[in-house]
Formats: sequence, C-alpha cells, structure tokens
Amino acid sequence: MAEKPRDHHRGVVLRTERISPHMIRVIVGGDGLRDFATSGYTDHYVKVVFPHEGVDYPQPFSVQHVRETMPREFWPRLRTYTVRAWDPDSRELTLDFVYHGDEGLAGPWAARAVPGDEVLMLGPGGGYAPDPAADWHLLVGDESALPAIAASLEALPEGATAQVFIEVEGPEEELKLRTFGDVHVSWLYRNGRPVGERLVEEVRGLKFPEGEVHAFVHGEAGFVKQLRRHLRVESGIPMERLSISGYWRLGVDDEGWRAVKKDWNRQVETEEAVELG
Repeated sequence: MAEKPRDHHRGVVLRTERISPHMIRVIVGGDGLRDFATSGYTDHYVKVVFPHEGVDYPQPFSVQHVRETMPREFWPRLRTYTVRAWDPDSRELTLDFVYHGDEGLAGPWAARAVPGDEVLMLGPGGGYAPDPAADWHLLVGDESALPAIAASLEALPEGATAQVFIEVEGPEEELKLRTFGDVHVSWLYRNGRPVGERLVEEVRGLKFPEGEVHAFVHGEAGFVKQLRRHLRVESGIPMERLSISGYWRLGVDDEGWRAVKKDWNRQVETEEAVELG
C-alpha cells in the first residue's frame, strides 16, 4: 500500500521566552521544517496540531487521514497562530502565544514547552502584506493580531505612513516594535473593559489622512464587525483595500469559531450589502 503523503510539518521546540506577562515566544526548528516556505505575506499563519493524549493514531500520522477514518471526538484539535518570523536559512520559526494561565489549550502548552518538544503544524496560509503603493496604512488589533502587526511594521517601506492601534490589558504588555516607516503607534490599555471597545472608539475618532489607505484589522470578531461597518459603510473604503477578519470570538474556542465563522461572515456581508445599497 502506498504511503499517504505527509500533510503537516513536524518541528521541535528550540527555545522559549516570556516576552510579556501574557505573551510567550516559542522558537521551532528542525529538519521537519525543510519544506516550510512563506511567500511574502506578513500575516502568514500555521495551525498547530494537538493530538489527544492516549489515542492510538494511524501511522504515518496524517490529519486528513484521521478525519477520514476516526470518530470526530478523536480528531486532533487545531489552534491558529501567526508566524511572527521565519528564517529559511536557519530553519527557525517564531510563534507568539497569548497566555492566560491554565485557560485554553495552546497557551498552557507554550508555558510548559521545553527544548525538544515536538510541534505539528499545518500551513502556512496567509494573504496580507502592506501595499507599498498605498498613501497610508491603518493597522488595528488586539493581542492576537500583535504578531502580524509587528511583522507588517517591519515590512513597511522606509518613510511609509501608518496609524497603528493595539489594544492590550495594560502597559506591561507593550512590546518593542521595529519599522522603517513613519509610524504612529497607539497602545490602548483595556484595564478590564470589554475586548476591542477602546479600538472601536479610537478608530472611529481617527481623522483619516489624505490618499488611499491599505488597512489591516484583526482580532476578536465582535469589535472587528463594528470596525468593518465603520470602514466599509461609513468611510467608503473598498473591500480590496481591507484585510479584515475575526481571528477569534469571545466565549467560543477555536473549533467552535471555525464551525460558525463562514455563516458569521456571510451575515456580516449581507448586512453590509443592504447598507451600501
């Protein structure tokens, strides 16, 4: 019988670093990343694969084969993370994990990770990079979008104008950002307020510079929906100038969000079409 093709990358943890109270950086490498390749996007992402402990999976392991042959309750769980950096020469992949104690799946894993731990990943996917021809850039997100925003700032051409809004819990969560652009970064502190509330306030109050914008708005789906309406309906920005999507949804895990995301997006698009006429 022919061996089923490998549908994932198999890396190993090289080192970890707590870069803020609620952000853990995991550097992954190894020969299993020999086929890993990005294509110039700054929002590249991977889906980290978490097999269930104690389950005897068919070998060689394949996520697709498991889904075709095993009950759903045994399917590996997937968690989506932005590629913060990829060095093809050293084969080192940097992933940043938001960490809230024992809550969730991937955050606690990152907190426990030690060199040599195996990491299975699908991808990478992606679709956004700052348009060098844009007159100005708008980048908006919560912690989940911070790795992509940081990578995007590093990719900005020298002197490119950008307005950046990043919402975190408090000042201790700020990270040093590098860019050659002419960038104004606003760190917004949540201090217990609902996720995204400050982002909506600040972006709604922004006086847009002259010229064509290229915008990146990602994070919790509720505030993303509000800002999409503001940018598309109230500000008249065409969809081709926007990268905008809910990375996650408050109160729903990653599997639950993926299960309803298409319907959610379809409803948002329908409401938007009605308002735009």
